[in-house]
Amino acid sequence: MFDYKLLAALAAVVEQGGFERAAQLLGLSQSAVSQRIKLLEARVGQPVLVRATPPTPTEVGTRLLNHVQQVRLLERDLQRQVPALEEGGAPERLRIALNADSLATWWAHAVGDFCAEQQVLLDLVVEDQEVGLKRMRAGEVAACVCAAERPVAGARSLMLGAMRYRALASPAFIERHFPQGVTPEALTRVPAIVFGPDDLLQHRYLASLGVEGSFIHHLCPSSEGFVRLAEGGLGWGLVPELQVSAELARGELRELLPGKPIDVPLYWHHWRHGGDLLGILTDHLARAAGRWLVPRPA
Repeated sequence: MFDYKLLAALAAVVEQGGFERAAQLLGLSQSAVSQRIKLLEARVGQPVLVRATPPTPTEVGTRLLNHVQQVRLLERDLQRQVPALEEGGAPERLRIALNADSLATWWAHAVGDFCAEQQVLLDLVVEDQEVGLKRMRAGEVAACVCAAERPVAGARSLMLGAMRYRALASPAFIERHFPQGVTPEALTRVPAIVFGPDDLLQHRYLASLGVEGSFIHHLCPSSEGFVRLAEGGLGWGLVPELQVSAELARGELRELLPGKPIDVPLYWHHWRHGGDLLGILTDHLARAAGRWLVPRPA
């Protein structure tokens, strides 16, 4: 049988990014958390953590994290079915990986009622939509929203819709860099704005226009900061139209190539045996996400 105190220590170290914060979360000393990890490693006969900054799970550690994530959700179901088991603690905390643009636009509106009705707290991990699935693969989250369709082993995926992005820049930037008009080739010769090293959206957009190769760009790992840089005339970038309707209406941003957006599909991934709570959230998102996302691209 598993000793779930040891598994809880492993989950806390990975989720909190270190032993010190894990100890604070669990109400233990850092030494006690370290001892629990060592005891768990003795039980399984191999390391469960790579002692780095932050600590990361080994292959067996990942399997244990996947297990404890699902156990937490199943325990919640059991406590509702058998009220005598209810410990009267804090509301359940659901750990979800989410791309920054969804967080900045539709996510809160879509899940607000769910969290209130189910008395759930969210622990959101922000990742680029291209790589969010790695958090599930590492056993760090119970679900994620990302651009990948294929789920990891033991999980399911659901198509929610797509976020529509438009290539935008400030009027001053357009006047300064495109006096003869905007062309796909000209876009590669002026500064762009990219969310981060894993963000390939601009590359795919230019490829869809028939332009390949590298381009100069700023890096800005913030959805709100991304828009501010574009407004400030630092570069052009692909921005969710959900996020900038007011800026477009006021003329603070303009579309560079009208009629040429790019749609990024978004998938909801969740553990197959994640209990009732994940099932309820999945059904809720299936109904609600279409209010903000566009239908699946052809």
